[in-house]
Amino acid sequence: MAGNGQETSGTGVAAGAAGASEACTGVDIGMTRVFGLLGKRWTGLVVAVLMQGPVHFSDLRRAIPGISERMLSDRLTELGAAGLVLREVDAGPPLRVSYRLTTAGSALQPSLQELGAWAEKYLGAEGGTCPEEFRK
Repeated sequence: MAGNGQETSGTGVAAGAAGASEACTGVDIGMTRVFGLLGKRWTGLVVAVLMQGPVHFSDLRRAIPGISERMLSDRLTELGAAGLVLREVDAGPPLRVSYRLTTAGSALQPSLQELGAWAEKYLGAEGGTCPEEFRK
């Protein structure tokens, strides 16, 4: 809206929009909720691995170097409570537990792809490729 004295915020909303006496200076509640969940260490990586399809717990742990079993279990429990991940038990033998994304979890894929592209462009890529042991 050049020329009318109004500035636009990063959200594309004019600071002096009709009906608003002043610009919003707080953080949007939706963004607060998203980063409260996905901003925790390891959570985004867990979701990113699950984007490939259902994964057994042990394979999921191997796919995320440095995560402990306890932390992975905690993150999966949180994602399950948020309705993003389903836990499925195969009674076996042997007993195996796998995890997969729900429809809501899968809906994160475009956003995560955009974040990955942004990271590659602005944060640089260390090596830039998937390590050999994780290729199928």
